[in-house]
Amino acid sequence: MTHAFSDIFRGSKDNSKGDLKSSKLLTNLEIKAKEIILKAKEEALKIREQADKKKEEVEKKLDEIENLKKKWDLKLEKLANLNKGEAKNLLLKKLENELSEEMAKRIKETEEEAEKKADEKAREILVSAIRRAGTDYVAEHTTSSIKLKDEEIKGRIIGKEGKNIRAFERATGVDVELEEEGEITLSSFDSIRRAIAKEAMERLISDGRIQPVRIEEFVKRTRNDFSKKIRKTGEELCFQTGIRNLPNEIVDLLGRFKYRTSYGQSLYQHTLEVVNLGKLIAVEIGADIEIVKTACLLHDIGKVLSHKIEGSHTKIAVDLLSRYGISKSVIDAVASHHEEIPVETAEQAAVYLADSISGARPGARYEPLEEYLQRVKKLENIAKSFNGVAEVYAIEAGREVRVIVKPEEISDAQMTKLSHDIAYKIHEGITYPGQIKVTVIRETRKEAVAK
Repeated sequence: MTHAFSDIFRGSKDNSKGDLKSSKLLTNLEIKAKEIILKAKEEALKIREQADKKKEEVEKKLDEIENLKKKWDLKLEKLANLNKGEAKNLLLKKLENELSEEMAKRIKETEEEAEKKADEKAREILVSAIRRAGTDYVAEHTTSSIKLKDEEIKGRIIGKEGKNIRAFERATGVDVELEEEGEITLSSFDSIRRAIAKEAMERLISDGRIQPVRIEEFVKRTRNDFSKKIRKTGEELCFQTGIRNLPNEIVDLLGRFKYRTSYGQSLYQHTLEVVNLGKLIAVEIGADIEIVKTACLLHDIGKVLSHKIEGSHTKIAVDLLSRYGISKSVIDAVASHHEEIPVETAEQAAVYLADSISGARPGARYEPLEEYLQRVKKLENIAKSFNGVAEVYAIEAGREVRVIVKPEEISDAQMTKLSHDIAYKIHEGITYPGQIKVTVIRETRKEAVAK
């Protein structure tokens, strides 16, 4: 037991020595760690001091640079005789000018490119419209021909001592020529008058009883029937163009297009072509199609009244359409188709282009014929301006003016003076080749009815 106790005591003593060693080791480590930390702090402090010193040096350098800059600014101001604000404004102005020039250059380039593209697009639209809407024309003439069956009918048409043929010319206002080849030619500058004469002559030939009284009867009946035919023609034109609900008076005027020419170009065919062209152009440029179609249909309506009313056919058309309540947009498009008012809208441009294309393309018009027609119309209008004149017919291609007077207003004695007055006014008012014969006719009739 004593041995056991001594062993325990000895072991306890040995452990105590070990604890002391460990404690001493820990203390040494702590001291070492503190020394390292302290040294690190000293190093960090040195680095911070160096950074602060460099910062001060940088700030000092910056101050020196700023001072130098100020000195140079002052020197520059003295050399340029400008202060800082003035120099700044000068610089900005120079920059503004440079930018303006650059902008102008860019704008010009853009405009040129846009114009080029617009021209190309316009050409595409026009070529497409012309290709799709072009029609063939046969030039209108001032004569109509009728084939005769035999020489016997020719003799009936002439009548005893030419009585029948003179009655026919007087009633219709056309010039009748009998050809050797069994053909009769009706000549007149007025296509409606010529058409009435042709139909009346065909009816007379079919009837066979040709004499002055029946000639007048047939001409009168044909003239009355012709007004119905004109209405039907106007309705057909409206149907073909798809325009409806126009006043009957306007439809009647449109029907006369079939018997009216413009520079040798059929007004009926010209109008159809203009409507088709205008419609195609309107689709391409985004214009109102109905306004364009209606304006194209009505744009030349003044031409069928130009021999009765003074002024351009455009002005006549505008006045006429205004009276019948046609919409202002349509009237403006009609008014601008010859640029009598400026072209401002897409609809007006479409009508203007369509009319120009139809009239300008090769072979569409023949100007000398129009000049001749205008001269012959003027001859008739001069004679009609005198009081007591009932009817006037220019015949023989305008070489003779036949004037029929009212017998109750013009006496036989006054006929001579009237013929001289008309001839003098023609001489003063018209330029013409050769001579123009003025024939004044006064005829009295008495009628009675047997019951």
